[in-house]
Amino acid sequence: MTGLLVGAVFGAVFVVVNAQSPLNTVTVNLLRVAACLAAASVMALWFVTARKERSAAGPQRNMFSRGYLIIVAAEAILLFGGLRVLAAWERPVETNVAWVAFVVGVHFIALAPIWKDWSIAVPGVVLTLLGVAGLVLASTAAVTWVPLISGVLSGLVLLAGSVTFGWRTVAARTA
Repeated sequence: MTGLLVGAVFGAVFVVVNAQSPLNTVTVNLLRVAACLAAASVMALWFVTARKERSAAGPQRNMFSRGYLIIVAAEAILLFGGLRVLAAWERPVETNVAWVAFVVGVHFIALAPIWKDWSIAVPGVVLTLLGVAGLVLASTAAVTWVPLISGVLSGLVLLAGSVTFGWRTVAARTA
């Protein structure tokens, strides 16, 4: 559940930061409220399962292994190095969110075999594709849509996955 909580928080941040023009104000506000509510629901699910897991006191899987740390280090280098390169190339600022979505997506794909959880590869592929779409759009007259495509949609994917798998986890543990 901790991974789902992290995904939900980052999903909400993606939506809150990137929901903007060319969307109208009502749509922007609805997206932001929905994102925060979704993240709050995952947080509530996390608390429910954390309390139950503590009482079960069984062996816990170590998510933060050496492989995880290597991937996160590579992600940080790619993320911040790539943003510097984009700035040096004088790419539109909207390109940054596309790069972030791409790197985060690849990070999920790389973590799937390490965590032996292929379900995280699905949002990874979707985020990677949304990042690529944004990188392509950033070179066109549709550059203003990059935050929606690479940012808001990526956030919604993370939130939908976190909420769905969070509810499934809670339902499986109560069954």
